[in-house]
Amino acid sequence: QVQVVESGGGLVQPGGSLRLSCTASEFTLEHFSIGWFRQAPGKEREGVSCISSSAGTTLYADSVKGRFTISRDNAKNMVYLQMNSLKPEDTAVYHCAAGGISIATMDECYYNMDYWGEGTLVTVSS
Repeated sequence: QVQVVESGGGLVQPGGSLRLSCTASEFTLEHFSIGWFRQAPGKEREGVSCISSSAGTTLYADSVKGRFTISRDNAKNMVYLQMNSLKPEDTAVYHCAAGGISIATMDECYYNMDYWGEGTLVTVSS
């Protein structure tokens, strides 16, 4: 069964850092664009960051620019989201998703993901 799996969530104080990881079972991520999305309680899901299959294109939501960094290691079949200077408003369930298309905008990434993970909870609180 094709599955995308996230890990690395947890509780962190404001100003702290976390690194989320994304991998897949039954297929390699190498040829997929990968997106990170989040959904806070009572809010709609929003795009956070996306990366093309070659890592030549990286995209970020305005709310995380300068704080979050997306990267990938195709040899390890992993995609990462390094989150620094975390704020309480970053609290959400973070989902990783894979899509078999090229991406140029966050909207393209958001609406064209094929495989979704169940998410990992990030809580930013003192």
